[in-house]
Amino acid sequence: MTSPSAKPSEPAGTTGSTEPSSPSTRGIFVASFIGTSIEWYDYYIFGTAAALVFGTLFYPGADPTAGTLAAFATFAVGFLARPLGAAVIGHFGDRLGRKSMLVLTLMLTGGATFLIGVLPTYAAIGIGAPILLVALRLLQGFGVGGEWGGAVLIATEHASPRRRAVFGSFAQFGVPIGVLTSNLAFLAVSGLSEEDFLAYGWRIPFLISIVLVVVGLLVRSRLTDAPEFSRLKQEQTVSKVPIADLFRTRPLQLVLASLASIAPPAVGYTVIVYMLNYGTTVVGFARPTLLTLILVSTLFWVATIAVSALVADRYGAKRVFVIGAATAVIWPLPLFALVNTGDWLLALIAFIVAAVVQGIMAGAQGGLFTELFEVRLRYSGISIAYQLGGMIGGAVTPIVATALFGAYGSSIPIAVYVTVLCLVSLVSVIAIQVHPTDSTGGARPVPDAATG
Repeated sequence: MTSPSAKPSEPAGTTGSTEPSSPSTRGIFVASFIGTSIEWYDYYIFGTAAALVFGTLFYPGADPTAGTLAAFATFAVGFLARPLGAAVIGHFGDRLGRKSMLVLTLMLTGGATFLIGVLPTYAAIGIGAPILLVALRLLQGFGVGGEWGGAVLIATEHASPRRRAVFGSFAQFGVPIGVLTSNLAFLAVSGLSEEDFLAYGWRIPFLISIVLVVVGLLVRSRLTDAPEFSRLKQEQTVSKVPIADLFRTRPLQLVLASLASIAPPAVGYTVIVYMLNYGTTVVGFARPTLLTLILVSTLFWVATIAVSALVADRYGAKRVFVIGAATAVIWPLPLFALVNTGDWLLALIAFIVAAVVQGIMAGAQGGLFTELFEVRLRYSGISIAYQLGGMIGGAVTPIVATALFGAYGSSIPIAVYVTVLCLVSLVSVIAIQVHPTDSTGGARPVPDAATG
């Protein structure tokens, strides 16, 4: 990988003399990685709380299964806002710039997360509690909707075409680190008595996020947009309505990219959200044990992203993503079979392999998606595709899994459902046509090793 103190290579076609100076590789990494980590920490602590406490505190009148479904539905509401956030923030990201939108997404997500931490429960204000929880979740989801695309582009657009997967992986590290830190936060308070945990312990992970947000804002305020986008603004060739141009010129590419994005969250949310409820209430794992196993598996997720990105730049991002999607098709049935044994070591193996499966796809995804759309439509294109896939794979999966288990009393239908989702992604990514673009948005020749 490029030396931390070195500056990334300029994209093809840049002159260097008339462009603003690019930030260092270290600066790009820190801004992309830390900001994304904070936002996904904010997002995932909601998922953890939905699995552990929201059903009890905000939907107390329901039976346990109905309460869990209601809590997961509230979790899913955030996904409904994510495509809207992707469209709106992507629009302004393609018109005004990547940096300003990244600052906005951090403020929206972080502010909503802090307010959830001070939200009264149903016992205090009645029906107003779940209504406010849903509203804050919508705001949180709206901010996250524009986060990933901007974080990826602030990195990949400062990279040379042959380093885009590595630079794109900077933002991808934020997802497992968000899982890791959110689980650590809940693990730190899981030693409290059940009474204290329900009374105030669950709020602590939400409240401390405000400190992380301040740090992220300081880092991101120092960013600059990449030369290739800055030149579009100087030449006044930015799209006036990016989403309209996107649907007019790249509809099939957008659909395929969206479907390809389903597999990573389908596998991820099965483990980090649904398994927290299933593993404790059905299999019988202690909550701290399950949190620890998932925490350990995220270390393998991070390591796999790094390796996958390096391999993707060498052999093609599409090729690597296909391998990851194929493994995602295979793993759901063994995943549940191992967890169902109730043996912590076998469950750990199940989670580690699931983390590796996600890491393979994540390491290639940033570089792959950057080359699916031209610069003037790129923020909108990759944001919408990523968030639509996330909504199908992430929002729906815990709800469907809970309903399937309630109906059949078995994990096999759940595993089959996740397998089908991953198969859709595999077929879609195989069908995607990768057409890398130069800095002006035009097509450039594709070396054999980069086509995937």
